Amino acid sequence: MKQRIQIAIRGKVQGVGFRPFVYRLANRLSLKGYVSNSLSGALIEVEGNENETNEFISKLKSEKPVNAEIISCELSNQKLKGFNKFEIKESDNAGNPSAIILPDIALCDDCLNEMLNINNRRYQYPFTNCTNCGPRLTIIEKLPYDRQNTSMKNFVMCEKCRDEYENPDDRRFHAQPISCWHCGPTLSLCDSAGKLILNSSEVIEQTADLIHQGFIVAVKGLGGFHLMADAKNDDAIAKLRRRKNREEKPFACMSSRIELIKEICFVSREEEQLLTSSESPIVLLKKNKNSFSVSNLVAPGNPYLGIMLPYTPLHYLLMKAVGMPVVATSGNLSDEPICYDENEALKRLGGIADYFLVHNRPIVRPVDDSIVRVIDNKTMMIRRARGYAPLPVSYLNDGIKNAVNENKIIALGGQLKSTISICHDDKIITSQHLGDLSTVEANQNFEKVYCDYTKLYKAEDPIILCDLHPDYYSTQFAKSKTKNPVPVQHHIAHILSCRLENKIAGEALGIAWDGTGYGLDGSIWGGEFFLVDESEIKHIAQFKKFKLPGGEIAIKDIRRSALGLLYEGFGKETKNVFSKICYDEKSSEITTLINMIDKNINCYSTSSPGRIFDGVSLMLGLAGKSSFEGQAAMALEFAVDENESGSYSIEFLLEDKIIIDWRPMIIEIVEDINKNIAASGIAAKFHNTLAEIIFKVAEQVGEKNLILSGGCFQNKYLMDRIIRTGKEKKLNVYRHHEIPTNDGGVSAGQIMYYLKYHRK
Repeated sequence: MKQRIQIAIRGKVQGVGFRPFVYRLANRLSLKGYVSNSLSGALIEVEGNENETNEFISKLKSEKPVNAEIISCELSNQKLKGFNKFEIKESDNAGNPSAIILPDIALCDDCLNEMLNINNRRYQYPFTNCTNCGPRLTIIEKLPYDRQNTSMKNFVMCEKCRDEYENPDDRRFHAQPISCWHCGPTLSLCDSAGKLILNSSEVIEQTADLIHQGFIVAVKGLGGFHLMADAKNDDAIAKLRRRKNREEKPFACMSSRIELIKEICFVSREEEQLLTSSESPIVLLKKNKNSFSVSNLVAPGNPYLGIMLPYTPLHYLLMKAVGMPVVATSGNLSDEPICYDENEALKRLGGIADYFLVHNRPIVRPVDDSIVRVIDNKTMMIRRARGYAPLPVSYLNDGIKNAVNENKIIALGGQLKSTISICHDDKIITSQHLGDLSTVEANQNFEKVYCDYTKLYKAEDPIILCDLHPDYYSTQFAKSKTKNPVPVQHHIAHILSCRLENKIAGEALGIAWDGTGYGLDGSIWGGEFFLVDESEIKHIAQFKKFKLPGGEIAIKDIRRSALGLLYEGFGKETKNVFSKICYDEKSSEITTLINMIDKNINCYSTSSPGRIFDGVSLMLGLAGKSSFEGQAAMALEFAVDENESGSYSIEFLLEDKIIIDWRPMIIEIVEDINKNIAASGIAAKFHNTLAEIIFKVAEQVGEKNLILSGGCFQNKYLMDRIIRTGKEKKLNVYRHHEIPTNDGGVSAGQIMYYLKYHRK
């Protein structure tokens, strides 16, 4: 008996070779009909015998392409139409776009082998790709994903590429970015003034030679520019730091082969899987004894090295030609967004790079490299961008989905490590990492991405969510777009982003620890505990607050954090205590800062453990300032003696909530310093104490489910200890894996707040 079935597919099915797969499967089963892209995914109609159509539906899921993901498959019976063949039809542009836009996919083995085969027509072609790899997000202008809707639209396929594109048995059947030496993008090498030096096939070798000579080269890649330099060359790295205005923050590296990475770093099985994955992120790896082959200036004072494998044909060819690790840092001045247009790059990077390796395939939107690390054998996302964004971070269950009205919901996140999230149809989509909103350029880029996402998903007149902090640029931008943006408290958003990711139902204790966040009482929060269930969020505990003289200046001048802590413990004796444990030539300035605290002049009150990390790091002589976010806290983590199991005293004060009084800990730390106890032991006891605080609060409130979120939980030693102790106590410790635990996850948490709590 013949039947005709219409199949509406939702999921990750555009840009992964799904239509060619469907075409081949249908012809194998002698079915007629068509497949096309739609604004919601893919639309299929098949006509044939019942057994074959049923087998077709089954194999759609069991044999789908490796990069495809089917979220839903809606079937409907139709009247027989009498199709005479199966074909790939033009895309259906009707309706609202809800298809999943794919991230860019790292170079696949098949394309790599072709590129290295001297007899292949794409031998050493730097833009080789197929349906299994290559650019996606960075070339898509609008949905659906067809060549005419990408930045490849002006590159007309040659006859051979057209034959591959139209051949159902070819790997490049309907590969939208398909090209070759004859019809595709080309490379050029120019100097810092934009003067053309070379645009021949020798451009890669010439660029590699410039890197060997110690020059800095800006390389236009997939989602923007990298600044590249010889990772062994102290002079080149020092020059790059000086020009980029990046004093000590670690640089990322790129190396041609996993074997070379293993020569300088320890690489676990899980870390190798990440390095070689189709996402190909930067992975934070522990340096080994051979790490001296990379300059100490790459990651000064840091036992970890952020490193990645080449993920495009261009990068692979360049790394192969260079033959050693290179620094591959984002093409920008510190705190600015990554450059992605060659004309813009010549203006903004002309004072940094000596040479520019560029190509003529336009980048539609900038996308930085993703950064991950492995904790307890599982991924922790630090920066979610290339390879991951904008895949949905969550799919909504029917209960929440049915509560979403016709308006789109857009959340604008915070100020640091900003992202934008959109609640669209049945999913929450988070943008690529956008950086800190502290410069005009960063703010302009933020606005562009907002417009980009509202255009892509046709989000007209959206409900806009923002942070509670009135001075954040994202908050001000929200107010410029709507009269009534919905503010969401920063730490509540943190907790809900982790609850969302882990699909937690029922009650849990949420712990949000970070450097700063505007509190419901108008003070600066940071060390917060919440009881969260399906209907309520209750603030039940908090670190004792202390004063920071000068406010946010203390983020970089960490003496102010130390003085604020010491004042709570020692009062009028603070200057004597500080002078004894922290030598400082600016004695009069210290006196002024203490007077500011004493008289509460230009101080803000904070409960931030991030600032406690800073202050203790200074007391131990591990850091004198913080030239980048988290620097002092990282120094404290790296100093830990892992054999030290001791801890310090903490008291709980019962007010309207539990107040975690850390003053006994600070007093005992000072005592240990005066006893000449090693900084490594004190650092360990400090971390151990923080871990104990979590379990003491959990015991106090009788909660076995713990949710951890916030930048402090990027600390590997602290997380390892919490996870291990949680297992010993048979508690459920939930943490982030795919959504960043830092402020990159705040926008997703804001949406969860609106859907679950604000509407009630």
